[in-house]
Amino acid sequence: MPGQFEAIPGGGAAVALDEVEISIIRSLAVQLLELIGPGPAEDASDDPLAELFAEGPSEPPADPVLKRLLPDAYGGPGSEEGAVDADELRAYSAEFRRFTENDLRAKKRDDALVVIRCLDATASKGEGGAVLKLSADESQHWLGALNDLRLAIGARLEVTDEDDTDLLFQLPDADPRKPMVMAYLWLGGLQETLVATLMD
Repeated sequence: MPGQFEAIPGGGAAVALDEVEISIIRSLAVQLLELIGPGPAEDASDDPLAELFAEGPSEPPADPVLKRLLPDAYGGPGSEEGAVDADELRAYSAEFRRFTENDLRAKKRDDALVVIRCLDATASKGEGGAVLKLSADESQHWLGALNDLRLAIGARLEVTDEDDTDLLFQLPDADPRKPMVMAYLWLGGLQETLVATLMD
C-alpha cells in the first residue's frame, strides 16, 4: 500500500503516507486554497436564489496557474480555427465564466479543504506516518484536489503535453525545478492509483 491507494470496504480508498508526505500534500493544498482565493464575503446574501445567480468575473485570470485551473470554456488549444471568429469566442467564454467561475472556485476550495481536514485528522492520531482511510465521498474530493495540484504544478513547470512530461524525467538533480518535478510525478502516481481504485 505505500505510495498507492487501495480499495477499502464501502467504496472508499486507503493509502499509507509518511510524515513528510502528509506535510507536503497539506502544504500544497493550503497553497492551492490561497491561490483560489477566499469564499463568499461575510456580507454575501443569505438568499440561496440570489447566490445561485450571483455573477462572477468575465475575464480570465492573469496568473497562468489560475488560467489552467479556470480555463476558458471556448477556444484555446484544439479549437477549430475559422469556425467562429475570435471575438465571438471571447464573448462566449466571458459569458460562460460569469456564471460558472464562482461555483468552480467553490468546488476546488471544498476539495482542498477536505484534503487538509483528512490529513489533520490522520496526523492527530499519532506521530510519524499513518494509513489514511477515505470514504467514497472523501475519495472524490481527493481526486479533484490531486488533479488541481498537478495542474497547478504543471502550469508552473510549463507542461503542456506528454512530451513535456517525458522531458521532466531527464532533468539533472541540480536543476532547481527538480523538487517540483518530483512532487508533480508523485502526485500523478497517487492520482492514477486513486482513479484505478474508484473504478474497481
